[in-house]
Amino acid sequence: MTTTVQITRAEYCVIACAEAWRDNGEVLASPMGLIPGFGARLAKRTFSPDLLLTDGEAMLVDLDGTVEGWLPYRQHLAMATGGKRHVMMGASQIDRYGNQNISCIGAWEQPKRQLLGVRGAPVNTLNNPTSYWIPKHSRRVFVEQVDMVSGVGHRRAAEAGPSATRYHRLPRVVTNLGVFDFETPDHAMRLASLHPGVTVDEVVEATGFTLVIPADVPLTREPTAHELELIREVIDPRALRDREVPA
Repeated sequence: MTTTVQITRAEYCVIACAEAWRDNGEVLASPMGLIPGFGARLAKRTFSPDLLLTDGEAMLVDLDGTVEGWLPYRQHLAMATGGKRHVMMGASQIDRYGNQNISCIGAWEQPKRQLLGVRGAPVNTLNNPTSYWIPKHSRRVFVEQVDMVSGVGHRRAAEAGPSATRYHRLPRVVTNLGVFDFETPDHAMRLASLHPGVTVDEVVEATGFTLVIPADVPLTREPTAHELELIREVIDPRALRDREVPA
């Protein structure tokens, strides 16, 4: 008798985040957030063993936190500004061309709500690949036009010229509903995959602009048995992932 293993939505999100770092080679993975962090660690243990992970300060660490080396701040900056870092950030707003806002809601001269500020978003997006993790996909986040550009999208980078586009790359956006990319002629956001149990109509309803939707939208891939074991027993045995993306 075979038993079907139930895979949670959060576990699909971990897999989708991990896939952002596939074939990246020896780059610094900088996940910002719980599930992106689990994804980066899973990628390093499986299909992207050359990834560099940090403890958030000055050490390079392995999956279990074992210190592998020292990463002085000047070297960190050199990697970040030379395209040798792939960061996964959050977004308070994001639009169809990948412009991201984490600074304020409303006009910046007198915002309705003050957020983090632009922080390192401009440097990240212009100097190294930047993906996004958004745990609650909604029209409040996926907007027609961001209130302030913090992370630079495709059109703005192109308008700025070669100095802005040299390392500019937005590999993917992962949400609790699916995976999105910009693999279209005009770099408009495309629905790349749906997490199992989610419909195209649900995604459309939760998005404040017109998405590019292929005729056949695949499902986000399932974790292998080994990946699922790593997620549940090694990387996140306390199931913190389910708090961020409820089952």
